[in-house]
Amino acid sequence: MLRSRHGKGRRETTATLGLAFTATSGKVKALVLGPPKAGAFQERAVKPTVFRKYYERGDLPISLNHNSMSRPINWKVKLEKLDYFHYLPLFFDGLCETKHPYELFARQGTHDLLDRGGTKILPCIPQLITPIRAALNTRNRKIICTTLRVLQHLVVSADGVGQALVPYYRQILPVFNIFKNQNRNIGDDIEYGRQRRENIGDLIKETLELFERFGGKDAFINIKYMIPLYESCLFN
Repeated sequence: MLRSRHGKGRRETTATLGLAFTATSGKVKALVLGPPKAGAFQERAVKPTVFRKYYERGDLPISLNHNSMSRPINWKVKLEKLDYFHYLPLFFDGLCETKHPYELFARQGTHDLLDRGGTKILPCIPQLITPIRAALNTRNRKIICTTLRVLQHLVVSADGVGQALVPYYRQILPVFNIFKNQNRNIGDDIEYGRQRRENIGDLIKETLELFERFGGKDAFINIKYMIPLYESCLFN
């Protein structure tokens, strides 16, 4: 409850339960106050990542490649020899980074690991859910776009990965449901965003369709449960 008083005419205001009552010179007016903002789209603070800690200690087998734009990072060991249980979740943790060079190493390193992981990727899925959820829950549009592209790569990276993700939809998809309609119509900027694949709405649609295609017979009904407005890309 909020009360305020002013002299000369005795203006009194009382706010309670979403209503504001204003009394001036014996007359009472009621104003309906809108509900407070839910903050669903508001960015969350990003905590320092474990990935950054490992990088600063020199514990990651990567370095910057100054001689090539197509291969921005160098691996000091063969990817086939890496312990994926350790490094794949670690690089996924770095998806929350937005500063150079942490962002570059985390993003490119993740895609490199998914390119070469093969059968090592599937057993790591349970360890990837927490960093995926943390990245999406930042509500940072740049981080969300990066994570969506990684999820698309993850689904097609090895046999069985799409089906293995289905039990975790309840942890992954809530943020999809919040941002699925975020297709900003701002003239030329939207085309630029699409060229760079930074349109969240489009990326979410693409990702959901890949989830359905590679998730097996239970994928659609589980997506539909979390995102009621989703329409199947296979049955329509």
